[in-house]
Amino acid sequence: MQRLRQPAVAGTFYPADPGRLRAMIAGFLARVAAGGAPPRAIIAPHAGYAYSGLVAAAAYARLALARTRIRRVLLVGPSHRLAFRGLAVPEADAFATPLGRVPVDPEALAGLLELPFVRRLEAAHAREHSLEVQLPFLQAVLGEFTLVPLLVGEASPAEVAAALDRRWEPGTAVVASSDLSHYLDQAAARRLDQASSDAIVALRPEALDGERACGHLAVRGLLLAARRRGLRAELLDLRNSGDTAGGTGRVVGYGAYAFA
Repeated sequence: MQRLRQPAVAGTFYPADPGRLRAMIAGFLARVAAGGAPPRAIIAPHAGYAYSGLVAAAAYARLALARTRIRRVLLVGPSHRLAFRGLAVPEADAFATPLGRVPVDPEALAGLLELPFVRRLEAAHAREHSLEVQLPFLQAVLGEFTLVPLLVGEASPAEVAAALDRRWEPGTAVVASSDLSHYLDQAAARRLDQASSDAIVALRPEALDGERACGHLAVRGLLLAARRRGLRAELLDLRNSGDTAGGTGRVVGYGAYAFA
């Protein structure tokens, strides 16, 4: 019997109704530019779609250009609900969303579990949203693919990069899930997020920390791996919740980036 990870935030972070969800994602994608080189990796935010969906769409519209060559996605993001050492992969065989099931790649997970800092930890994945909210976008732009879900606990950027390197092969894309600054006023958030964005584009992982990005370890690991591959990062969109669907007194920052 297939072990299925059920959606935890359908109906809150994004619509639980498949038709509404497809329409919302299509609406976001229709509002963003889709030119440029097909990427090998992206960074996208993971807040509720009303807040960050348009920014995420900028990254996914670019990823859609690589649809014909991507068969597997390494999806890496922070653990918000459970503290643990290292990186966690799930026990589930597939992740469910309102748009269907995404199979987990067992061969890729087996290879990752050979690393001493990677372990199975279903409890970390059960209620975590940072990976889940990326899946409907991935389903919309890629169609069929296998998933390698990685949650980052107390780990070094070098460990994250080593895990990515283990399975970042032809036909595989990396998606790093992260928001930027949290709960600053809009003017302060824009200044800090611009500095963080400049560091991402310059592939300077040492300039990021938890104040600048909740998924900073995932992003820093990606930057290390991207730098070793000679990739270039491009800013696609940079906004905050005060620009999209919230007030300006306490905002959350969102950035979208492509690596090619």
